[in-house]
Amino acid sequence: MNIEVLGCMIDGPASRKAGTLWREARQVRYTASRPMDRTQVEKISKALADATRLRIFEAISRTKRMNCGEIVSMRGVTPATVSHHLKILNEAGLIACRREGQFVYSQAVPETVEAYTRAITRIAGGKKALHR
Repeated sequence: MNIEVLGCMIDGPASRKAGTLWREARQVRYTASRPMDRTQVEKISKALADATRLRIFEAISRTKRMNCGEIVSMRGVTPATVSHHLKILNEAGLIACRREGQFVYSQAVPETVEAYTRAITRIAGGKKALHR
């Protein structure tokens, strides 16, 4: 298997300073041949530790894709809050974002969840330590 690099659009302070609303980000999809490092395990664990983010991730995972408006209407949180949580999920590699017209759609990245599960299993089983 190979590592697949995706383009993602995310909002952030750097893009606001540059005068644009979106900037291109790169996201790596993990495969069976590329184990996850400890830093990424920590980032995913922190991302999923928040109850709202976990609910948003569950909602996105149940569908093929969702946009911010769909998440806002379903969860009863503000668009700014949803955007913040989507950014954290995206940076952890749990979701991928794609712009289509005026909407940005988010979809779950199952390869990241599988690699995270393998890494946690390795930690729980006392296998070879993960590298930073």
